Amino acid sequence: MTAERAEAYGRVMQTLAELGPAKLQHFEQDAIRDAADARVFADDDSAPAVVAMVEVRELAARLIESDRWLVDAAVRLVADIEACGPREVFVDVAERELLTQVA
Repeated sequence: MTAERAEAYGRVMQTLAELGPAKLQHFEQDAIRDAADARVFADDDSAPAVVAMVEVRELAARLIESDRWLVDAAVRLVADIEACGPREVFVDVAERELLTQVA
């Protein structure tokens, strides 16, 4: 694991510690934690890492759609989870991608 991946994992855990109890249901916190774990322990494009990113993107879209999270915060979280992995599973982690899921 690289220092960058460890830092990204730390950012995800910090987000959960700071916002989790107030802004996320327990199952949502678990899904985020599981996705970060799957990415940090992944080698290349393992199936669990890919599935985890799909699920996190869907969760982020639901959080935005329900006005529970701002777009910037959701995009940042998805990017941090993706950065936990050995390389990008999805090339473009962008605001427009989440917005298209919401629309």
